[in-house]
Amino acid sequence: MAFDGLIIADLVKELREKTIGGRITRIVQPEHDELILTIKTQDTLRLLMSADASLPLIYLTDLRKEAPSESPAFCMLLRKYIMGGKIKEILQPENERVIFMDIEHYDELGDLRVRRLIIEIMGKHSNIILCDDQGMIIDSIKRIPATVSSVREVLTGRPYFIAKTSEKLDPTVCDREKFISAVKSKNQAISKALYMSFNGISPLMANEFVFRAGLDEDIPAEDQPVGRLEALADVFVGCMEDLKNEKFDTCEVFKDGLPFEYAAFELTSLECLKGITLRKVESPSELLETFYMEKNLAERIRQRSATLRHSVSTIKERIVKKYELQLSQLRDTEKREKYKLYGELLCAYAHEIKVPGKSVTVYDYNTGEDISIPMDEELSTIDNSKMYFEKYRKMKRTFDALTGYIEKTKEDLDHIGSVALELDLATCEEDLIAIRRELEEAGYVKVAHTSGKGKKRPKKEESVPLHYVTSDGFHIYVGKNNYQNDELTFKFASGNDWWFHLKGAPGSHVILKTDGREASDRAMEQAAAVAAYYSSGRENVKAEVDYLERRNVKKPGGARPGFVVYYTNYSMVVKPSLDDVKRAEE
Repeated sequence: MAFDGLIIADLVKELREKTIGGRITRIVQPEHDELILTIKTQDTLRLLMSADASLPLIYLTDLRKEAPSESPAFCMLLRKYIMGGKIKEILQPENERVIFMDIEHYDELGDLRVRRLIIEIMGKHSNIILCDDQGMIIDSIKRIPATVSSVREVLTGRPYFIAKTSEKLDPTVCDREKFISAVKSKNQAISKALYMSFNGISPLMANEFVFRAGLDEDIPAEDQPVGRLEALADVFVGCMEDLKNEKFDTCEVFKDGLPFEYAAFELTSLECLKGITLRKVESPSELLETFYMEKNLAERIRQRSATLRHSVSTIKERIVKKYELQLSQLRDTEKREKYKLYGELLCAYAHEIKVPGKSVTVYDYNTGEDISIPMDEELSTIDNSKMYFEKYRKMKRTFDALTGYIEKTKEDLDHIGSVALELDLATCEEDLIAIRRELEEAGYVKVAHTSGKGKKRPKKEESVPLHYVTSDGFHIYVGKNNYQNDELTFKFASGNDWWFHLKGAPGSHVILKTDGREASDRAMEQAAAVAAYYSSGRENVKAEVDYLERRNVKKPGGARPGFVVYYTNYSMVVKPSLDDVKRAEE
């Protein structure tokens, strides 16, 4: 993720448009390193700013957070100096990851003063600092003494300045000649030389500039083909002109449906990657809020699903070992028909074999050839025949039993494979609850009992299927677990809707709603691509998908959730993809 100087420039543009002239009516500090300013303009806005070392942020939000019962000292100081103040200007110095917010405020003597609230988005060095009109620090949300930093003290009474740990240039005042000179001076790969030379340029955006210019990002500037540095300079200077003119092309990037990256300019370098989709956004605040909310949700779900993933992995290993053992035992029964033949032949020729040796050779009337049969010299010919018949009957019983066991074990293996896929599709706590319940009902894990008398586990979860829309307006629904698969297929879908599923392997049930219309070829292909994507064949270049009208999909009595049978289906080979469909707005 690149919360770089470019995205901050876009954010400053939005803050200038929406907050300049507004008055600060409320200040709360819900966390030790987080502030929320309520700003009254024509509307009531909330500006969240966080100096958290792992995730520093600033954006406009509708989020409400309760103030702590006892306000921290920095919050009280801000209320004294800027509460009721009017936002006069918002600036970004030299494309740094820093925002200056100048606020007019009357002091206790009634004199109009200008205070500067500074938000530094610099990773572990992030801070929120209040300065007076002379640039002296009044206080900060994090106090940094000389014992912590030898570069800059952030303490009351010290002058404020932006720490310069490297001699980077302001990209907004750079022309083609300065650009080429700067990147040539670095004996590094061109992409690294670019972001090491200029303020606020992230590695992600450096790669984007290099990609647009058609250069190899790993080759130093001096070794680039003739004329290519000039092309890169044109790309870079052109983007900086757009930045100065506040022309942004802000986008959010999703990989496999999950938040992946974002930038103030379109990331064309990522568009060709598998599973990547781009969404353009108007508001950087909306982008940042939704991106980190979704990112944090995905991470939280991943962490909370860790125990379930471990359980599913252990169960699957156990079932695989059981399946392999049963197959090995089944192979051992392959001799049963031969033993039956030996018994029949010995019985037929018993009157001719007077003294059995280690083996006897008899005529096999089935093949018309002689066959040698091993014999137990201690037994008569008839007893040898009985021995072979007993071996046959024993192997036949084993074969019959194993055939049923293997079928059941294969069903278990397919089922646990579908549950493993469900964990990849889980997007909320309710999805995990449904998966846990499915494992309990299948007997794979013990039932989790709630503590306290009279408490019952809720029977219904709020989890809903995934919903997409094809390029020509048909709606596609995807089950995220086997309960949803059953619900979609047998309760939600109509008989003339189309049903899709990866051929012969675990995957989601996918419904293409027709609403009485004839589904277009394009919609059918896109639904099949979605079914391939939400299946165990996602990583394949191509996947075969079965499809048929929902009316022809049947569920056997007593079958497990998600298990269906069908006999009259069509198939198509598609590339697993979500590229041609859009996520529906619920």
